[in-house]
Amino acid sequence: MGQGSAIGLYAAAADCLATADPQAKCAKTRSYAAAFFAGVLPADPHAPPPEPIRFPGRPARPALVHPKFLPKRGLGSVVGRAAFLHAIAHIELNAIDLAWDAVYRFRDFPAGVAHEFAADFVRTADDEARHFQLLAARLAELGHAYGDFDAHNGLWEMAEKTAHSALARMALVPRVLEARGLDVTPGLIERLRDVGDAQSIAVLEVILREEVAHVAAGSRWFRWLCERDGLKPWPTFAGLVRAHASRALQGPFNWDARRRAGFDDDEIAAIARGELSGAR
Repeated sequence: MGQGSAIGLYAAAADCLATADPQAKCAKTRSYAAAFFAGVLPADPHAPPPEPIRFPGRPARPALVHPKFLPKRGLGSVVGRAAFLHAIAHIELNAIDLAWDAVYRFRDFPAGVAHEFAADFVRTADDEARHFQLLAARLAELGHAYGDFDAHNGLWEMAEKTAHSALARMALVPRVLEARGLDVTPGLIERLRDVGDAQSIAVLEVILREEVAHVAAGSRWFRWLCERDGLKPWPTFAGLVRAHASRALQGPFNWDARRRAGFDDDEIAAIARGELSGAR
């Protein structure tokens, strides 16, 4: 916890964002999170305001390419399963930075509420770091490491698009991009079951279970921000999705997980009708 005692929360968030080595990023994240929840990493009210968003610290590999250039691999081979787990590890690494960026960037809350907001996303960063470590360990068991396969930059591009607005960030990152993981992971687990990869299944089951709470935090803060700004949640969410992310709302959908993650019955019915998918 020594790292947390010398600096404030926003400096800690910036430090994690700037750290390039993934394992060092995870270690700092877990240390700072422990310090925060122990009450020794306070938010500094005199900290300088957030700087404009920029690309976070990253290792030289993997190369970042357009998604269409990522090869399709089956899960029947070790290299195919490693590439699959690598893609998820890349998502989790981005998710660490997305959580820290929310802590660092969005501070316009009343004092008590600001602490609650920070706590949700420090906890999320801590979970995502643990997820990355689990995936990296499983990759090592398969003879691979993070950086061995190309990846894409879609998650961070959405962070850049929403850096101006906590409302847009909550709508489009947790409630669209991260919620997509709730939809697709059960099917991925079944594909791994077909090839007998129980170790990888165990990792994905942990991630799926804990990601519900991350999406739920996004739902909760999205609605809080709508209420603060006098906006109706569904038209606001629908407008943001149609403008920026409708292609991410394609089935299949995990309705049970989405309900537990804060989607109400009216939202689920509208998504099921396809009201938000495909229109740009």
